[in-house]
Amino acid sequence: MCGIVGYTGRRTALSVLVPALRRLEYRGYDSAGVATLNGHGLELCKSVGKIASLEAALAESPPQGHVGIAHTRWATHGRPTEANAHPHVDCSGRIAIVHNGIIDNYAELRRELSAQGHRFRSGTDSEVIAHLIERYHTGDLLEAVRLAVKRLRGGFAAACIAEDRPDAVIAFRTGGTALVVGRREGEAFLASDIPALLGETDEFLVLGEGEVAVLTPGNVALGTPDGKPVHREARAVSWSVEDAEKGGYPHFMLKEIYEQPEAVRQTIGERVDATAGTVEIPELDLPESDARALHRVQFIACGTSWHAALVGKYLIEEFARLHVDVDLASEVLHRRPVFDSRVLTIPVSQSGETADVLAALRAARDQGARTVAICNVVGSSITREAEGVLYTRAGLEIGVASTKAFTAQLAAVTMLAAKLGLDRGFLEPDDARELLAALVAIPAAMERTLDRAVSVREVAERIAGARDALFLGRGLEYPLALEGALKLKEVSYVHAEGYAAGEMKHGPIALVDDRMPVVALTPQGPTHEKMASNIEEVRARDGYVIAVATEGDDSLDGRADAIVTIPPALPWVAPLLVSLPLQLLAYHVGVLRGCDVDQPRNLAKSVTVE
Repeated sequence: MCGIVGYTGRRTALSVLVPALRRLEYRGYDSAGVATLNGHGLELCKSVGKIASLEAALAESPPQGHVGIAHTRWATHGRPTEANAHPHVDCSGRIAIVHNGIIDNYAELRRELSAQGHRFRSGTDSEVIAHLIERYHTGDLLEAVRLAVKRLRGGFAAACIAEDRPDAVIAFRTGGTALVVGRREGEAFLASDIPALLGETDEFLVLGEGEVAVLTPGNVALGTPDGKPVHREARAVSWSVEDAEKGGYPHFMLKEIYEQPEAVRQTIGERVDATAGTVEIPELDLPESDARALHRVQFIACGTSWHAALVGKYLIEEFARLHVDVDLASEVLHRRPVFDSRVLTIPVSQSGETADVLAALRAARDQGARTVAICNVVGSSITREAEGVLYTRAGLEIGVASTKAFTAQLAAVTMLAAKLGLDRGFLEPDDARELLAALVAIPAAMERTLDRAVSVREVAERIAGARDALFLGRGLEYPLALEGALKLKEVSYVHAEGYAAGEMKHGPIALVDDRMPVVALTPQGPTHEKMASNIEEVRARDGYVIAVATEGDDSLDGRADAIVTIPPALPWVAPLLVSLPLQLLAYHVGVLRGCDVDQPRNLAKSVTVE
């Protein structure tokens, strides 16, 4: 979950590395550092804290040179200290590395290298890479890297520079940790994620499993650890530098909340013809005959994506009459799940690099399951390893707490449910047209919902001092209750629970008192009456009720202490509206409590280690 950048070219390395590092700060902000080659040797600068701390240190004594690597850390092995900050160097101080991921056999390697006289300065697993390269380095840095890669176990990406290769950056990757490279005339770049390099190049190569890249000015050469060349075409991306900026908003999170209508509009795009009642997703690569032969659907996801998958479960079971399981990817490998050719396995991941999801995808594929990914990043590991893909088109998401990626995923699972229902013959044409017309209309309804943000801030002001909160929902709103609670936890550090409202009397009602805000998701639909009853139960115990309700619904007047309204919508697409006030509530509570809503403590954007 750390961020890596590298550069070789005609410019001063710092002029490229530091801005790129800033764009990767969402991946980790415990410490940061830079190493450059100045033509005479290696220069190093590291600091604890965010990139601003590193910039202050660089201002005092900036490393020189046109080749360099840099790193922003999310601590796994070792506390956030200057000694544990990257880059790490070998005993001689002539080789420097940066690393993202986990070296599973680092303890074994560290003992072995220490016995051979290598001196370790940090408590990290990463440092063994520098010493391992040093051990094998007898004059050919690339060969030393290749030999080192063969000894390392785990999921990781790393880059190194050395005094005896003064124009080169060598990078390698295995497992679920992404690494992208790009070039233009006289320059070459690498980074953990595309946003770091926006404005430098618009064409990228994603390193594949086990690949090694050698970057020299104007050139990128890919190969295997055995030295076999790898040829792959670069992919163009449409993201711009402006996408990586706040655009006048005080925080990326707020900007991305307001970008959701367009993200959903783009995700639906040309794929849906509401008049004809059809859904066409060619890249899904799932013929109608294969859809008819399916016996079960298995979603695999983590965090917010898992909540989107739960919504997908409700929709696919309703429209395609398929049994659907939704698994936390981190739990799949701890049991013996049953996959076969009749199971459609759907990994859901914004980044396409989530380590647990990638491992679960491979397990399903190895057992013969059909695999289709839902993902936001073209060319990412999950999209390359799945047989088909349904790309969301949310654009670049910088805020650690996912917002627009989530609603784009909701749109994606809705389209997928409709397509499976049509292909399997369970969704009638008239019903399909109604559903798809409601989906096409939802971005405009989302814009109207966001226009009411002032009312959400007023509610946030009333509950910002709370220590706990409870979110309740039924049916399609149950996953939204889970997501609302997660968002509040992530960005405001308020303890919150999402619960199926029908289960309230089986435990959570014991927590309700006059200090407990209870967010009740009560849009018009099949669960409205039951939710109204749950509100009465909360009120009877003096709970402070915040209702998310459909505009024009006066049945909650006098029952709820605060009401936030959303436009009327077909219940199947209402989750796209319900999610918005929950995101805004979390955002405003976080801001009012003085939290860093873009970079919450202990969290990173992309979880690339298990």
